[in-house]
Amino acid sequence: MSAKSGIPVSTLSKIEHDRLTLTYDKLLQLSQRLGLRMSELFSESTDTAEQPVTARRSIGDLSRAVRVETPNYDYYYLCTELRRKRMIPVLTTIRARSVEEFGELVHHSGEEYIYVIEGGIEIHTEFYDPVTLKKGESIYIDSNMGHAYLTAKGFDEAQVLGVCSSADEGLMESLLNLHEGEVSVPAGAGS
Repeated sequence: MSAKSGIPVSTLSKIEHDRLTLTYDKLLQLSQRLGLRMSELFSESTDTAEQPVTARRSIGDLSRAVRVETPNYDYYYLCTELRRKRMIPVLTTIRARSVEEFGELVHHSGEEYIYVIEGGIEIHTEFYDPVTLKKGESIYIDSNMGHAYLTAKGFDEAQVLGVCSSADEGLMESLLNLHEGEVSVPAGAGS
């Protein structure tokens, strides 16, 4: 694995034993050198040939979620063992408090639904005035439209459940690539 990935054996051992976290750059290097999509690094392997989807089920559990930390958000990608999903459930803690702090609005393929679990959020999009949502409220948007979720005034942070959907089979990978260079995924998360 070390020869194929270009990552020293000692580093791979630390990752395997949950003593080291791979940076986004190293995850990208690993996926490229192994000839895999980034999303395939987080899905469980199957020993059987792929069959048509007829009755899938996955239990969402934070201990098996893929955790991705960015300056603005702390994501937990749920149900990562399912391949070729049409939607991606994400539990997110929002920390950014202003558009200036957030940076450029995010764009990616598909649509998304966001439900506020705790706190309040302020949603900024490129075509609409900002809107504030509190616990129990939700929004559905076109993800190709630039967007940013901020913690609303009066709250330290907010927690939301999001569901991203796209016809693009590489949606998970494109979501992980959004914050290139500032993303870290703790070793063992999602395994």
